[in-house]
Order: sequence, then C-alpha cells, then structure tokens
Amino acid sequence: MHYAELRKAREELTGPGGAFEIVEAEVLGQRVRTYKNALPNVRALWLSTIQFAERPYLIYGDERLSYAEAHEQVNAVAAWLAAQGVQPGDRVAIAMRNYPEWMLIYWACVSCGIAVVGMNAWWTAEEMAYALRDSEPKILFLDAERLARLQERPELAASLKLVGVRIPDAPANVVPWADVVAHGGAMPDVAVDPDDDACIFYTSGTTGNPKGAQLTHRGCVANLFNMMYAAASSALATQWATGVEPPAEAPVPVTLITTPLFHVTANNCGAYITTAVGGALVLTYRWDAGEALRIIARERVTAMSGVPVMARELIGHPDFATTDTSSLTSLAGGGAQVPPDLVHKIESGVTNARPGTGYGMTETCGIITSVSADFFVDKPDSAGPAMPSFEARCVDDEGNTVPPGQIGELWVKGSPVIKGYINRPEATAASITDGWLHTGDIARIDEEGFIFIVDRKKDMVLRGGENVYCAEVEATVYRHAAVAECCVFGVPDERLGEEVGVAIVLKPGESLAEAALREHCAALIAKHKVPRYVWFLDEALPRNASGKFLKRELRDRLSAEAVAG
Repeated sequence: MHYAELRKAREELTGPGGAFEIVEAEVLGQRVRTYKNALPNVRALWLSTIQFAERPYLIYGDERLSYAEAHEQVNAVAAWLAAQGVQPGDRVAIAMRNYPEWMLIYWACVSCGIAVVGMNAWWTAEEMAYALRDSEPKILFLDAERLARLQERPELAASLKLVGVRIPDAPANVVPWADVVAHGGAMPDVAVDPDDDACIFYTSGTTGNPKGAQLTHRGCVANLFNMMYAAASSALATQWATGVEPPAEAPVPVTLITTPLFHVTANNCGAYITTAVGGALVLTYRWDAGEALRIIARERVTAMSGVPVMARELIGHPDFATTDTSSLTSLAGGGAQVPPDLVHKIESGVTNARPGTGYGMTETCGIITSVSADFFVDKPDSAGPAMPSFEARCVDDEGNTVPPGQIGELWVKGSPVIKGYINRPEATAASITDGWLHTGDIARIDEEGFIFIVDRKKDMVLRGGENVYCAEVEATVYRHAAVAECCVFGVPDERLGEEVGVAIVLKPGESLAEAALREHCAALIAKHKVPRYVWFLDEALPRNASGKFLKRELRDRLSAEAVAG
C-alpha cells in the first residue's frame, strides 16, 4: 500500500503554505491544532454558497430548491427570528423529520449567531420536555408528529413560541411556516465569534438524562476542513502512487442523506461538505433501501452516507443488480464501525463506488478519523488516521499514554472538541481533561498512525448508529414496580450491529410479561432504546466482590442464547 505517499501528502497539505496548513491557536484556554485558512464561522460558510445560486440544493421527492431560493428563505427565517426578538447567543430548537426546512432553519440560525438545538425526532414527550427545559430555546420549529407529542405536555407549549412545518391545519398557538417565509427580509448583519455555540446536539447520558453538547462554530468549520483534507490527501497519495491524474473537473456532488439531521453524521458531515462545494442534498421521509435505489438512479446520486447497515441493505436488496448505481463514487458508513466483510462487498459489488468511513463523535463536531478507497480495503478493520486538527493518544486507567500499538482509551485534543455540556459542569470536567476529550473507546494506533477501535469503555449499546446508554434504559426499567434488579447490555445483531437486551429479576410474588415491560419502556424512552431481548431470571443477577453486576458475564451468556435462536 501507498502509506509513504499518504504521509507525504499529509506533510505537503498541512505544512507551511499548504491548502490545509495546521497551526496552533489558543482556544478556550488551551493550545490546540487548527487550520490556518479556516473560515471564521459557519455564517461565512453559508454566505459563500450564494455563488452557486442557479444550482439545485435541496431535493425532497418532487420538491426542488435552488441555492438562490434557499438563500431567499434562509434570509426570511433569519429576519423573522430577529423580529421576534431572538438575539445572537439565544437558542432555537428543531424537532422534525429530515424535511428541507430543517436545513433552512439551521443555516438561518447559525448565520445569526443563534444556536440550534437538535431535538431527537424519536424522543417521547418526556424526553422532549427534558431537553426543552435544559436548553431553554426561544422558538421551537416542529412537524405534526412532534406537535402531537408536545401536546401531551401542554405546559411546555405555553413557555415558547411554536412554528409548525408541514402542518396543514395548525392550531391557533402555532405559527405556520408559510407566515415565517412570507416575512421576507435580509440576513441580519451580526458578528459571530468562532467559539460561540453553533448548535446543541444531545447525546445519551450515562446517568440517565441526555447531555447537550455545545458544538462551536470553530469546531464545525474544523470538521468541514477535516473532511475536505481527508478527500484531498487520499486522492493526492493515490495519484502519486499510480501516476493517474484525477479528472480535470470533478462532478458536482449529489448526496443522499439517510440519517437524521439532528446527528453530526448527517448534518456536520453529509450536509456541510456537500453544501460547501455547491452540491445537492437529497432528503427522504424515512430509510428504505428500495426507495434509496430508485432515488440514486433518478437523481444520479454520487455519494450516500449512513450507518453501515444501510449500505448492507442497499447492496443486498433484490433490485440492486437491476438498478443503475453507476453514478455512485462513494458509499460510506459512519455512526458505527463498518464490518470488514462489508468493505469488500462495497469494493467488489458496486460499479464505481469506493468504500469509506469516518469515526467520530458528537463531542468532536464530526469525524476524528477517516479512511477510504485503497487504504480502507487494505485495512478494513481500521477507522483510519486521526485528522490533522487532532492530537490522538491511547491512555491507561490513570491517564498515562501507552506505548504505540498497545491498547488504551483513545483521547483526542483539537479545535473540533466541544466547549462542554450545557448545565453540566461535572460531566464536562469528567469528559475533558486539559483539552483532551475522553472518547470512551478502547483503541490501538499502529505504526502508520491508523486507529483501530477494539472495544468500548462506555457502558452503552450502539444500535444502528444510535448510542443507547445502559444506565438510561436500566433507570427506566427500574421505574416498573415489579422489578427488583435489572442489567442492560448489547446483543449482537447482523443488521443493526447491536440490539438492546435486559436481564430482569422480579420482586417476590410479582409477575411481568415481556410485552408489558416493553410497553412500560416505550412510554418513557424512545422506541430504539426499548429492549428487544428480555430475560426474566429466577436467581439474583451475578455480582463481583464489590457488589457490581457482572455485566460482561451476563451479556456473553445470554447473548449466545439469543444468537443461537
């Protein structure tokens, strides 16, 4: 493989005078790596895209918005927000499916220094209530499904202004989207500091409640530059190694967004880089592999990014062989590790597409590593090298750096690391030490600088790219009066990577059916967190000498039973 060329490409691109020159800067009291040529904020990114005015930007079914039309609506939303008294530093929440309006609201807010609160569309009314109380947005944009959930908690609707998106007969207390767009107006002229919050994205909390991660403008821009660097370095290394010149003019990207925009995978990675180069974003109501194939053929999609199971379902669909997927040049997976067999299936089974992946977190505004094409095929179990804006090291339980090649928890430091968690100084201090973010993932770094994720230190289930924290599900199960003990863990699943499993010991004399337990959970937590596998045990859960449940022992034994059928 061409690792010498990859190192050379990194040196040329990130060295003095390079397109991705790396420098150190003082950020929030820490010296961190950042890009010398980075845009000052996300506002500058969005405003720059007016140069693509006539190009198509947002595609949803038969709907199409050009960049010019998108700018007109973004300006109207921004002017309307200003008229409502929403100021830089305030927050606005979005709770809806991946409609085009999601992106329009997002760009309007960040361009005015307003932080976007991304509400998980799967949240129950109780989860929505927690996030709204925690983040205190001035405005909530929501669709019909989220409005129905919010109406279960009428006291919340009284405390903030609601804007209904795609709600034909909105209640009197809900401002129609059409009224917002009809307001018109120009983009307000505001100053946005690089370290202002761009958005608040919630991550599941190990202690039961989700944490609102503060993604800054600097971090979001750095992630964009990381992604552009990843593409440039891989292409340059391959060109040097093969002697084959790249096309004089690359096709304008058309990206199929398959995961929710309230996650960094879709928003900070898929949407940002496509928007920055004037490409089109294709949005869908929900994931369906057959429909995705039809969209790829109809819209000549060049890239599809989602969790790995989506790529697997796409190439395994009965219509795959008869569908024209020749426009695809990249079939990427993020949000979960791409199994090595899937890397080779993409490489051999899709006409022009090359496999790729990025490993990252909400807490790093997107990717930490990236790998694609020949490098991914050569090391299919790797997540790739750390991006230039990061320092990366593996540490032992005392925080000491372990020797190269040895296993430890991965810590990273750089400009994309979040400011912290809103209203959670203890959680921030526990997760970030002197600027170093504790990823919670156990990893090793090889001699080429490629990072291999081997386990998770955090107690969570990674279900189809969604983090499900065991403590949160356990706290929910314990709210059932019949439960004496419970232990939640991940069960291997071919499609989703993992499913949620729970072992339960009931109180003496109590009875509980699986269906009733799931119904109890579904009323309190999002559907994807509800246990698929439930075991009612007659004996107390096994514990170690300190009284902690032997979760790994339970997981290994019971998961084997589930896999065996």
